[in-house]
Amino acid sequence: MKISRKDAVAWFSLFAQMDGETELSVRQTEIAYAVLAQIERAVEKKQSDSMRLIPGLKTLKSRTLYVGKDEQFPGGCRSCLMGTGLTAVRKTNRCNLQCPFCYNFGELDCQEPIGEGLWEIGGGRYRADDLELLMEIQGKPSGVSYVYLEPFMEIELYPEVIRIFHKNGVYQHMYTNGTLCTRENLKALADAGLDELRFNLGATDCSDAVIRNMAAACEVIPRVGIETPMTPDFQRQFLEKREAIFSTGISFMNCAELHLNPNNVWNYEGEPMYMSRLGYVSPAWSRLITLDLMAQAGAENWPILLHDCSNRTKISRDMNWKHHEEARFGATSYGREFERIPYGLFLPILEDQAFPFLEEEELPAGYRPGELAL
Repeated sequence: MKISRKDAVAWFSLFAQMDGETELSVRQTEIAYAVLAQIERAVEKKQSDSMRLIPGLKTLKSRTLYVGKDEQFPGGCRSCLMGTGLTAVRKTNRCNLQCPFCYNFGELDCQEPIGEGLWEIGGGRYRADDLELLMEIQGKPSGVSYVYLEPFMEIELYPEVIRIFHKNGVYQHMYTNGTLCTRENLKALADAGLDELRFNLGATDCSDAVIRNMAAACEVIPRVGIETPMTPDFQRQFLEKREAIFSTGISFMNCAELHLNPNNVWNYEGEPMYMSRLGYVSPAWSRLITLDLMAQAGAENWPILLHDCSNRTKISRDMNWKHHEEARFGATSYGREFERIPYGLFLPILEDQAFPFLEEEELPAGYRPGELAL
């Protein structure tokens, strides 16, 4: 059903007041899904309009979009979207910052430790001397990524594992907020065989010190770039410092669509939200910032590649993972991270008079006021 915005506001106001205490009926759920679909269609129309303004827009076999030289497309993303997936290697359960967009916001001091001498890999726990056997039995992944929370909190532990994967020809990339980088620990990572380092530049508001650390990383690590959620603050800060950022020698920027969960979503309360395929919840402006930057990059021939790491890309990623897992056709692990849909979060976009639905219809018989039992 193509529910009207007026009816959508009325129903979501009611659902928000219910506050998850009462399960929606089947027909109420149909209405909820219809509203979310209306929002998503209108948001995607704005995204499509923005894409048409991007000079030189390219696609990686329909799995994602980018602007820039093909050879600058990050190997970690290629492994994620085209290879055997993105195997996460986790060690550090601590961070020295607290970013509003962090998936663990408000819980950074109570993250479960991995275990002394252990590494979490693909959900299992292993010691470094288990890795050769793991790869012999299960096969070598096309790539691994070092994540969660800030690897440089105990970066001295990482070279041992990096050397093992490097010896076996596995592409490796790491995420960092960049504040704890030194020439010495960057050189140690490079000597061990790290292929790619990604700086979350938004975590430090495009700090000059971190920009200098990016330049130092470019001197020793084969590929260095930025990966950060797209927010209005980051867009402004990045554009103010783009020349200094470009001069570091980085080759790419992954423009991540801001993805919200129960931990971080309240830092963005009141913003216009949409839900992608009943899965990820994001502010409607986040991907538009990506597309705006890509249009500017294409028009001005920026020296770095910009990658649209959007919710749509995440869906493609999951399809690729399931394919390599030989799962049944249509199997997916993509979905929402909220136990119940947070209906109240969508009221700001529904109440915005400047956000029209593309097409509206009267509610069908059986769904109108007085006809639908609550």
